[in-house]
Amino acid sequence: MNGSTAAAKVQEWLTSERLEFKVVTDAQALIHLHIKYPPTKQGHVFNIVIPKNRNLVLIYSITRVDEGQQNEMKEHAIEDSDEWEEWLHSTRLQLTRADLDWVLHVGKPKDDSPGPLQAFNLSRPVWFDGLTQNEFMHTMRRVWLTKLELIHQIKFSYGKGVGKPGPVDDWIAKKAKKQSHSTNSPKSESASIDTDETGGFGSDFDPDKWV
Repeated sequence: MNGSTAAAKVQEWLTSERLEFKVVTDAQALIHLHIKYPPTKQGHVFNIVIPKNRNLVLIYSITRVDEGQQNEMKEHAIEDSDEWEEWLHSTRLQLTRADLDWVLHVGKPKDDSPGPLQAFNLSRPVWFDGLTQNEFMHTMRRVWLTKLELIHQIKFSYGKGVGKPGPVDDWIAKKAKKQSHSTNSPKSESASIDTDETGGFGSDFDPDKWV
């Protein structure tokens, strides 16, 4: 299977499962899709990317942690920094056991206080020689259920939130660096794949509906 065949198959499978998707402009990919998954009003944005010069499909989803939940995490870190670090450590181990690739965006320390969990990115590649509809859909499901588990965990420990995504220090710094680079140097092609960083959850999202 080559990239063009894989791209056609992925779109065919999504259509057969009645999953909404749209094509995203991405110079670094053969195809980049935004998908609403699960296929309901409260579905989250998933990214499906086939990078150029790679024999794989990358499935990932990024979630911002609610501002209210971030504030609760800050208070927890101030009251008991050891317990807060243990919570983060356990979360990292939990994600490692999930058989996914993951990135946790933790806020930069301020006044010697550890930052809150601000966002997380869960992903899993599927190489072309193992790409089937069954493997593709189960990978989507695995990413979703792991994401849902972490949402449950945050909501149980730090409340429902205020329904507003909180800040992400890493993205603010990245945006500032990118703006500075574009101002001070000639325009060049980016080597990174575009990602969607708008997804969030809070009081308007009830994970209990997905049990």
